[in-house]
Amino acid sequence: MTNKTHLIVALVFDDYETLDLHGPIEMLGHAPNTKILIVSEKEMAKSSQGTMLYCNSQIENTIPCQLFMTVGGLGTRTEVNNPKVINWIKSQTAVSEKVFSVCTGSALLAKAGVLDGVSATTNKLAYQWVTSLNPQVLWQAKARWVNDARFLTSSGVSAGIDASLAYIAETFGYDEAKRIETITEYHWNDDANNDPYACLTNN
Repeated sequence: MTNKTHLIVALVFDDYETLDLHGPIEMLGHAPNTKILIVSEKEMAKSSQGTMLYCNSQIENTIPCQLFMTVGGLGTRTEVNNPKVINWIKSQTAVSEKVFSVCTGSALLAKAGVLDGVSATTNKLAYQWVTSLNPQVLWQAKARWVNDARFLTSSGVSAGIDASLAYIAETFGYDEAKRIETITEYHWNDDANNDPYACLTNN
């Protein structure tokens, strides 16, 4: 393993879901030589739970990185109709080695067209809405997360934590993922096919 910085760029917006961001960031932030940048359209973003987050930079330019992450939350219902955000996502995806969405963050990727022909999943309670945005995506109704080449998409909210540990295992090794699971005292569901909330897709 080299000492090269492993850069993660995370997109947020008003009404993002707090755990969608901070759960995975907790796990990813423990990985070796990792640096995390929070980007948004504005300098500050307010989560659905009311917490305010200072963002490192705005979405004026793309940032080449190892992992580009976009989160979900009620704000995705607005942002799918925001051309500036959607166009930036297209450009940012092109300069990112891996793209990771949590929850309804996959709606933004789908609207940007970057998931066309890609197997992906999303929040099961919002499944009907998200999947209606782009039928070219190979949506998976039962999956805690889906890892398809450059794209990693997770189910709802806490599933992003499981998917982030899967990414760590893929990138830094399984032992590193287990180390982080232990130090955070988190019980990792490491089986992508173990999706206890798949039954919610028909609601």
